[in-house]
Amino acid sequence: MTGRTPAYGFRFFVYAVVCVVLMFYDQRGGWLESVRGGLSAIAYPLQLAVNSPSAALRWTRSNFAERAQLDAENAALAAELRELKLKSLRFAALERENAQLRGLQATIPPILEKTLVGEVVSVELSMLRQRLLINRGSTNGVRKAQPVMTADGVLGQVLRVGPWSAEIILITDAEHALPVEVLRSGLRTIAVGVGESDRLSLPYVPLNSDIRVDDLLVTSGLGGVFPQGLPVATITTAKRDPAQPLAQIVATPVSHIDRDRHVLFAWFSPTHPAAAGPATVDAEQTVGTAAFQPQPAAGPTATAPPVSTSPVSPPPSPAATEPQQ
Repeated sequence: MTGRTPAYGFRFFVYAVVCVVLMFYDQRGGWLESVRGGLSAIAYPLQLAVNSPSAALRWTRSNFAERAQLDAENAALAAELRELKLKSLRFAALERENAQLRGLQATIPPILEKTLVGEVVSVELSMLRQRLLINRGSTNGVRKAQPVMTADGVLGQVLRVGPWSAEIILITDAEHALPVEVLRSGLRTIAVGVGESDRLSLPYVPLNSDIRVDDLLVTSGLGGVFPQGLPVATITTAKRDPAQPLAQIVATPVSHIDRDRHVLFAWFSPTHPAAAGPATVDAEQTVGTAAFQPQPAAGPTATAPPVSTSPVSPPPSPAATEPQQ
C-alpha cells in the first residue's frame, strides 16, 4: 500500500496540470467548444430521464386541471344550448301567430319561466309501458303532470314524483294522449301513444281533413298542461280509405326518446297568450286533467266527470249533468 501512494499522488498531480492547461487554452482560444457540445448532446438524454418524473407529474396535474375546466365549460355550454333550443322551438308557431299578436302589448312576458335539467336513470320501453326514471324529484320542485321536454320537442310529463326522482310517462306510452294541432293548417286532434318509441297515432282525423305527410304537429294549448306551439311529431303516414270513416294517420315524435340522456323539466308562464288553457270537459273525457288516461277506459273518468261534485244524489237524470260545464 505504501509503495503505491507516490503513484497515486503523481497521477493526481499530472491530472491537475492537464486540467489547468486545458482550462487555460479553452479560455483563450475556445477550441474545446465542440467537445463540450458533443458531451452535452450525450448527456441530454440522461438529463431528460432524470427530469421526466417531475415533468410528467407537472403535465398530469396541468392536464387534469384543464380537463376539469373544459368539462365544466362544456356542461355550462350544453345547458345553455338546450335552453336556447327550447326557447326557439316555438318560432315556427309564432310566425303563424304574428298577425294575431301584433295587437297585444309589447311587454308580453316570456312563456318559459324556468327549466331544470334531469338525467335519465333508467328506461322502460315496451308495448305496455314507455317510461323514464329521472334523478330529479319534489326536493327540486318537480310536480305531478309537469311538462317534460328535450331540446327537440315534447317528451312527456311527470307521472309520479318522489323526493329525489320522478317517473316520466312518454307521449308514446299506450296510456298517454296529447292534444295537438297541425302547424300548417291549424287542424286540432289528439295524438295517442301506441307503445312504440317511434310512433304516434292520430285516430280521430276525418277523411276530408287537411293533413298530409311531413306536416308538423305542435301542442294545441288545450288540456291545461302544455302551451301552444311546442313541436311534438311529424306526419309519416296519411292513408285514406273511403270505406272507413276516419283516416289512418301515423306520426314520428321529434324527440329522440330512445337516445336522449338528459331531459328538461319546464315551468311555463300562465299569463302568456300561448299558455295552456284550462282543461275542458271534452278534454278531460279524452285525455284527463293530466293529459294521460288509459285508452280502454274502464273508470268513470273516461265517460263523464265524477258525479261526486254534484250537490244532489238522486238517481241519474238530465238535471244531474247540468253542473258539468
